[in-house]
Order: sequence, then structure tokens, then C-alpha cells
Amino acid sequence: MSEKPHYVGHRNRLRERFLNAGGDALPDYEMLELILFMALPRGDVKPLAKRLIARFGSYAEVISADPDDLKSVDGVGDAVVASLKTVRDGALRLMQQELVGQPVISSWQALNDYCRAAMAREKNEQFRLFFLNRKNVLIADEVQQRGTVDQTSVYPREVVKRALELGATAIIMVHNHPSGDPEPSPGDVEMTNEVKETAARLGITLHDHVIVGRNGSTSFRSMGLL
Repeated sequence: MSEKPHYVGHRNRLRERFLNAGGDALPDYEMLELILFMALPRGDVKPLAKRLIARFGSYAEVISADPDDLKSVDGVGDAVVASLKTVRDGALRLMQQELVGQPVISSWQALNDYCRAAMAREKNEQFRLFFLNRKNVLIADEVQQRGTVDQTSVYPREVVKRALELGATAIIMVHNHPSGDPEPSPGDVEMTNEVKETAARLGITLHDHVIVGRNGSTSFRSMGLL
């Protein structure tokens, strides 16, 4: 009788370690192996997991990486990309659902963490809106615009129109800087003032405008710009 491949026993042992001790007990490459098991049911996936860590630096960076960049790594195809992105988007959905229906003031750090997880590593700019009711409870989270590597077009009337459709009385704007630097540009400041003025005419408050990047985040309100 032929011997089973060595990786079969390794897969079982790694799953048992995860189930018994949890993910905190595993290094990044072994957490990736668990995902790769689902995408690649046969073969030794440890070398691929280590190549991914070497290329992107960490577990978080791997699951957040651009699909085309992932495919540049030998051994990565659509099945691997789909598995990695399922894990990433599942984590974001969990974070989002824990925010909806909660007062923003008491959930501010969770909101900031969610924005950074969702947007900080994006290659292109995104403009996201959080809509709040009279009690400052989050009622909707929507990406309104996607742009280029350094610019996205924001139309104040569209922002306010969507707030009215949802019955929101306040909004928080968030966008990312793919450069990594979260400092607001003069254009960011000008656009923020335009949205604030347009919204105020219809009784809608702009609570804040947050910019996220790999190097952190900035709040217009905290900086005294709102």
C-alpha cells in the first residue's frame, strides 16, 4: 500500500491546533494555510503561504491585496483569490453589521477601525458615506464613488439627495488616500465645506469627514476644520 502524502497529516494536525487553541496560537503563514486548504484540496500549500507572506508582509496584507497582485505570485489562481477575498469580505461584513443600529459616538473607534480595514489598502480612492438618524444611530453605510489613484469626484447635491432618500439627519464622510498619507488636501477641505453648506440648507448636519490611509487616519472635526 502506498504511503499517504506528508501534507495530509500536516493538514489534520494544523486544523486540530486551530480548533483547540484558536488563531492566536498560529503564525500568519499557518493561518493562510488554513484558507489555502479550501482553495487547493490537494498538495502542500505551506510553500505558497510563505511566498505570499514574503511578497506582501503579513496575513492582513495578503487577504487585502489586489487580485492582480495576488496572481503575480506563483501558484495563485482564481480559486485562491476567491478564498482569500471571501475571508476578507466576511470580516468586513461582520464589522459593518456590528456598527449598523449603534450610536456613532459610542462606536467611534469601531467605525474608524472598520474604515481603515475596508479602505486603507485600496489602490484607488473611494468615497464612503455613513448616514445617521436623529439619535446619531447609523442607518446606512454606502460607497458613493470610486475614483483614480489620487482623485474621486464628489457631488454635494448627490450626497444630500441620498441622505434625504434615507431619512438621515446627519452624515459622516470618509475617503481614502492611496498614497498612504491621510492629511487633507486643499481640494478635500474645499469639497467638505461645499457638502457642509449644501447639507445645512436642508437641515442635515455633516458630523465629520475622515480620511484614511496606511499611515493612519485624520478627522476634520478633530483638526478644527468642521
